[in-house]
Amino acid sequence: MEKKVLVMASGEGFMVNAILNGLKSEGYESALCEARINKLTQVPRDYKLAVLYLDSEIAKATDLLVFIRDHVIELEVNLFLVGSQEEIDECAKIMGSECVTDLLVRPLNVKDLAAKLDKAVEKGLMAEAKKRILIVDDDPTMLRMIKSLLSEKYHVYMANSGMNAITFLATNEVDLILLDYEMPVISGAKVLEMIRSEIKTENIPVMFLTAKNDKESVMNVLALKPEKYLLKTMPPEEWIKNIDEFFESR
Repeated sequence: MEKKVLVMASGEGFMVNAILNGLKSEGYESALCEARINKLTQVPRDYKLAVLYLDSEIAKATDLLVFIRDHVIELEVNLFLVGSQEEIDECAKIMGSECVTDLLVRPLNVKDLAAKLDKAVEKGLMAEAKKRILIVDDDPTMLRMIKSLLSEKYHVYMANSGMNAITFLATNEVDLILLDYEMPVISGAKVLEMIRSEIKTENIPVMFLTAKNDKESVMNVLALKPEKYLLKTMPPEEWIKNIDEFFESR
């Protein structure tokens, strides 16, 4: 994760400029954007760190705060709020807390802000280093179970149908696909065929997930030449072991 910060505020002022200059001295590339929807829509979408400098007007601007909240969640941005306790509380009523990484109550020490940003950058770098796995299964319980098992070590994405998986892969890169063999509408076999037919995805390793372990079912799965097949009835430790060994061998 780059040390780039978007600072959103009503405009320039002593404290806003102090934040920009202070972050620069701490090694951050910072940019100021006026906290208005029409201005924020013009900002590049590559910022993963953002500071919202609150004032009484921004703290009550429902449309603006909802826009920022949705943008932060969609793009997985680390958002830091700076304001008085009253402004932060007012803002929280509209935005909720799920999109806020941390908050700082004025008077602000810019070094404290930089320290919190440093932690977010470190966490982001660790997340970027994780292998990315896409799980494709029409069973929501199975999706959640597998994600829970693997999320500590891997960056896990989920798709509940073959078409959703294909759509996701059109704009996202992954290191491994765990693909349910038996799905309605589009089977796992058909999804694999679609994956192999596209230049962008043809070399992505695929492991099949199957609930059947009889000889005929296993032979049908193996005929499609996946990297492996994993039984849905496997103990959790076997799931993790198989995935770990696969990445260690590459």
